[in-house]
Amino acid sequence: MQTTDTLLLVRPYQFRKNEETAINNYFQEDLTSSSSAQHAQKEFDNFVSTLNLHKINTLVIQDEGEYDTPDSIFPNNCISFHKQTAIFYPMFAENRRRERKLGYLEALKQHGLTFDIIIDYTGFEEENRFLEGTGSLILDRINRIAYCALSPRADAGIAHQFCLDLGYELFIFEANQTIDGLRKPIYHTNVMMSVGTRFALVCTDSIDNIYEKRNLVNRLKETGKKIVEISEQQVNSFAGNILEVQSITGDPFIVMSSQAYHSFTAEQLRLLSSWGQIIHSPLNTIERGGGGSARCMLAEVFY
Repeated sequence: MQTTDTLLLVRPYQFRKNEETAINNYFQEDLTSSSSAQHAQKEFDNFVSTLNLHKINTLVIQDEGEYDTPDSIFPNNCISFHKQTAIFYPMFAENRRRERKLGYLEALKQHGLTFDIIIDYTGFEEENRFLEGTGSLILDRINRIAYCALSPRADAGIAHQFCLDLGYELFIFEANQTIDGLRKPIYHTNVMMSVGTRFALVCTDSIDNIYEKRNLVNRLKETGKKIVEISEQQVNSFAGNILEVQSITGDPFIVMSSQAYHSFTAEQLRLLSSWGQIIHSPLNTIERGGGGSARCMLAEVFY
């Protein structure tokens, strides 16, 4: 199955721009409002309510602020779930490593979800090598392909280890964005690419190497994916940061922020809607301060 009906989320405590991740996350902006944390909590609560309204299971952990974890709202970078296996990932920012203290596995156990196999890649942090979960890896779970755009937060060697451990084929490429006239790596693959059951949404304009671009398009077509092209401007509106999920009754949905939704053309929305009902919710504060959007907030629980 490509999709799940159960999602793990973390409700923020004192949300802010993370000074440690802003080094290479160029989507982050300074938040001047003193009530930014409250705005982020309201956006989070509305987002969860929207998911629940469509009968999608949400398991919510409340960050109590004990560990000073401003990016805890993005759990998909720290952990991923694969039936009986849970994986912990090495994180670039030191304050993001503290998110592991929030007790993801303990929270899921309270819902009767336990994992027999725990794979821990966090030791790579001592070597200054990182791979930030399904932010770095876009998983085609049906065809067992992991797509990975290299960056300071996506190490090729660890990505290879992931594929060896879980039986995936690795597809590596480089994706860039223009910052002050220079082309710099996009920090996470999942802001420029998403793979669903029958589609792949991708910003090929961010792939400067024409051979890598052609090979990626060909590989997606070989696996039967209909490609939806998005522009770099749409990437800046988090149009790439979307996720296909399903309800408890098996109905397909595509989750995104309202900013992403309004950046799509009518034709793109028509195509996406043919593969699942679109759900969107305003996440402006979270996007501006955190540099991530709807997909980043969702850790898919496959069990």
